[in-house]
Amino acid sequence: MEETIKILIPDDLPKACMDTFESAGFAVTFEPDLSPEALLAKVKDYDGMVVRSRVKVTREIIESSDRLKLIGRAGVGYDNIDVEAATERGVAVMNVPGANAVSVAELTMVMMLSLARNLIEANESTKAGKWEKKRFKGNEIMGKTLGLIGLGKVGVEVAKRGIGFGMKVIANDPRFTSDSAVPFGAKIIDLDQLLGQSDYISLHLPLTENTYHMLNEQTLNRCKRGVRIVNCARGEIIDEQALYEAIQSGQVAGAALDVYEKEPPKDSPLRELTNVIMTPHIGASTVEAQIRVAINVARQMVNFFKEEKIENVVNPEAILK
Repeated sequence: MEETIKILIPDDLPKACMDTFESAGFAVTFEPDLSPEALLAKVKDYDGMVVRSRVKVTREIIESSDRLKLIGRAGVGYDNIDVEAATERGVAVMNVPGANAVSVAELTMVMMLSLARNLIEANESTKAGKWEKKRFKGNEIMGKTLGLIGLGKVGVEVAKRGIGFGMKVIANDPRFTSDSAVPFGAKIIDLDQLLGQSDYISLHLPLTENTYHMLNEQTLNRCKRGVRIVNCARGEIIDEQALYEAIQSGQVAGAALDVYEKEPPKDSPLRELTNVIMTPHIGASTVEAQIRVAINVARQMVNFFKEEKIENVVNPEAILK
């Protein structure tokens, strides 16, 4: 008799995720508040595990199990999973690119518009009983230049929306050249040109050795003076101390951040600044995106176990072990 596949979900995911596994005949354990210590003790009894961003899947956790074969990341970024350790142990790591792209893109546009119209400060002022119309004169984004660093699925969705608002959209991504056919209307240029021309810069990159602190003192100084920066990608792409100093000097007019070098950003100097908008990593936190991601990651994992289908596996070499 074939042994039942067992899936552990130690993170908060919609019921649709469990339903998808159970309809395929898998046994699911849902414990969204599992501590790292409890996870370490428990994971050895499961064939697969699904996490969001709360759970850190460390080398110790991966090496504690001889049974684990697949880790599903209900989202795009997988820097909370030790992929190197997983590969060494023959454990596949699977993500779900694109499922939350619209939600992240919409937040990016909200961030941009809020910076342009001083929306957060205006809201707080009015709720405090003030009426400061002259103080909150803003700017239109129509006609402004939006520079996208990274043109993955989220970057493409932001490009579409920027064009819809009448912005000039330029982009830099190593996968594209200036001769690339980009059907949604963004113009591909090199990074230095993008920094110097953009009124708004939005980041849409994974965290890698090459993207760590991509925006630092040197690159921020190469930006157009008065640029506004939006980051709904990964916090470590920006050197927060350098950004703080650039805002203080006026080189950067403002920033809107959903992600940080350290989360939560309790010690970030950016908290002091009124022209910095900070949200608690909510880019993918919409009802629609979470259901979509939950169902997609479960379907991919079911297909992996039942049909040996490799879909969105970020370390396919692990399967060859």
